[in-house]
Amino acid sequence: VQLQASGGGLVQAGGSLRLSCAASGRTFSRYAMGWFRQVPGKECEFVAAISWSDGSTYYADSVKGRFTISRDNSKNAVYLQMNSLKPEDTAVYYCAASRALPITRQKSYESWGQGTLVTVSS
Repeated sequence: VQLQASGGGLVQAGGSLRLSCAASGRTFSRYAMGWFRQVPGKECEFVAAISWSDGSTYYADSVKGRFTISRDNSKNAVYLQMNSLKPEDTAVYYCAASRALPITRQKSYESWGQGTLVTVSS
């Protein structure tokens, strides 16, 4: 599956953004989908994931209650709604697809999008 993320941009602290990830391929519904983020010089960090089977969602503690991951299998798309953004959320955000477990682990993901930059100003 090929992925393309979009929706990043510059937003003030406390604001919201919605990231989208468009996927190609007829088997999208069989992939768990995740969002990760990376700040230059730091390791890639898990943000959120959604399972393919029952739509269970998982979040990093740092975004729990502020971010919501969702998917629309009819559109081959996954979304990340980000509310109450903080300057520490500034990063390049990547969407990824997985057929392995656990879906909170970066190494479980086999396909990655190109990333979209989110900048939160204070």
